[in-house]
Amino acid sequence: MSPAVTDESRDPSDETTPIAKRILLGEPLTSEQLDDQALPKKMALPIFASDALSSVAYAPQELVMILLIGGTAFLAFAPWVAAAVVALLIVVVLSYRQLIKAYPSGGGDYEVARTNLGERAGVVVAAALLVDYILTVAVSIASGVDNIISAVPELDPWRIELAVGFVILIILVNLRGVREASTAFAIPTYVFIGSVAVMIVTGLVRWAFGDAPVASSAAFEVHGESLTQAAVLLLILRAFSSGCSALTGVEAVSNGVPAFRSPKVRNAQLTLVTMGTIAIMLFAGLTALALITGVHYAENPCHLIGFDCAGTPQPSLMAQVAAATFGAGSIPFYVIQAATACVLLLAANTAFNGFPLLGAVLARDGYAPKSLNTRGDRLVFSNGMLILGAAAIVVLVVFQARLTTLIQLYIIGVFVSFSLGQIGMVKHWRRELRLLPPKLVSERRAAVSGLIINFVGAAFTVAVLAIVTITKFTHGAYLVFFAIPVLALLMVGVHRYYRDVDHETAMDDDVRFGASGDVALVLVGRLQKPVAKAVDYALAARHDETIAVHVAINEQDAVELQADWEAHHMPVPLVIIESPFRHYAAPVAQFIKAYREKHGSTVVTVYLPQYIVGHWWESLLHNRRARRIAQQLMLVHGVSITLVPWLLDSTELIYGRRSRPLPGDDRAGRITSYGLVSHTDDAP
Repeated sequence: MSPAVTDESRDPSDETTPIAKRILLGEPLTSEQLDDQALPKKMALPIFASDALSSVAYAPQELVMILLIGGTAFLAFAPWVAAAVVALLIVVVLSYRQLIKAYPSGGGDYEVARTNLGERAGVVVAAALLVDYILTVAVSIASGVDNIISAVPELDPWRIELAVGFVILIILVNLRGVREASTAFAIPTYVFIGSVAVMIVTGLVRWAFGDAPVASSAAFEVHGESLTQAAVLLLILRAFSSGCSALTGVEAVSNGVPAFRSPKVRNAQLTLVTMGTIAIMLFAGLTALALITGVHYAENPCHLIGFDCAGTPQPSLMAQVAAATFGAGSIPFYVIQAATACVLLLAANTAFNGFPLLGAVLARDGYAPKSLNTRGDRLVFSNGMLILGAAAIVVLVVFQARLTTLIQLYIIGVFVSFSLGQIGMVKHWRRELRLLPPKLVSERRAAVSGLIINFVGAAFTVAVLAIVTITKFTHGAYLVFFAIPVLALLMVGVHRYYRDVDHETAMDDDVRFGASGDVALVLVGRLQKPVAKAVDYALAARHDETIAVHVAINEQDAVELQADWEAHHMPVPLVIIESPFRHYAAPVAQFIKAYREKHGSTVVTVYLPQYIVGHWWESLLHNRRARRIAQQLMLVHGVSITLVPWLLDSTELIYGRRSRPLPGDDRAGRITSYGLVSHTDDAP
């Protein structure tokens, strides 16, 4: 690769970048600094585990609340239901430990399902995860706002505004980069873990010495419903499905393996096990303390006999346990309440790491717009973060940021991905056993172990998915079952579109040069027919010199382009310019400036291949890079811009013809001045 033209010591766009953006997001980072942004285990834990750890703040509460529908006698089932949740959590953690080892690229359940079960299963898993990430943000923010309003009831009229404001704040923090986000979120997460652990130990020690703490609601009776035997079983299953909210976020580590420091697989596995261990201890401890202190938390506060449901809000299970253990109004009580509110709000951060990473993988595979695979100034997939934030805000506004409504939509998506991912892993290990020769005893033993673990995981998660579906469907979960297939169909449609465009524009040896015609620069992304057409137009214009220029964002693409260029015997030389800050126009502008300083006041014509599309929605699937580059290069002295259109097949609806003719044919298209063509996009 040729030496970089741009100065790597500074961002070439600094002079034109708004100051406000730099203040909010910080200075841009070069591509070479990507490894410096990798996370050590102690910082990865709060980033990827905040959702799973924060769920212990409301999972025991949901479990107790559902059982109390049948009356206080049903709390006798709580230890068994909690034990089942813990057993499931252990199985899922062990299963995902195997998945991280087998598929460390960051695709998680999506990659497993697509590789082993086919395209349909893959897009269903991806759709389920994307929906679940959006709901994770909505539920976490709504839960955190609920805790704040419980402490300051006067803020209730501003519930939606508070929720939207917190989403925007988390977006801004994450746009500053993974390392800065991990630093900002580490302290509240570790304070939450430490304070709740101290509370659990204190409460259990007091109980062991005969001084069991007593919750403020322990004296309240509950109006229990009269239930048939079938209804009793359904109620227990519903309590189990609500308790399973403690499993949300476990999959985030498998999707975030690329963000870990080397050795990535080992560090991700250790973080997953640490997260699972902490979550199990906190969930089990809080459930035990809730039963010891006699917490009564009703779905309808007015069902608590003796509680003034009209006068004061019902304290959360966490608040009641903290007050019983340390005393209401004590410093430890307020520390726990503050840490709980913070970690519930920050739980949304797990989604702001998982969603963009999964979106980048989907974009790489052609199932999502290419813009989702573009890193921003701070080396994060900023477009994915913005889309997630916008979608979460819409959900919060539509459902008025009410946790009781949003919680019914939760965990469906995650168990869809759990189930298909584990089934895919079973198929993966069976294939490995078929391919491994008998003499590789240790490898076969590891494969058998993985097969057993993932088979058990598949059986458990499929069963739980059925339970969750039955118990939550009529309570609003049907909306999720509608959203997942719609999103999956959209992803399949996007993939078909990209496949057709690649087939249509693929380079072949039938392309002819030599149409009949100062320096011409032809900007090249990949060697395709639109690029060949632009080269042919530049040659026909008979410039003194014609050069093809590729702005290299990563070295591998540049190497592949160079080889492809030589293989097709392209008639003009190819110059590769490195761009450490991932900009396109600025490196080209500096190249032009250097060329003009060397050769005098040369007129430079820049040829930009550009797609012409027939449908408005096709513009959303291309990154509009040619238009952005043209707008910036037009400000460079001595440069003229020429857009070379390539009509995709869809333009037949508008122009009544196809873009198949080869260069030189008068039907092949025309060179257009900038700004004269609508519904356009760039070929690269």
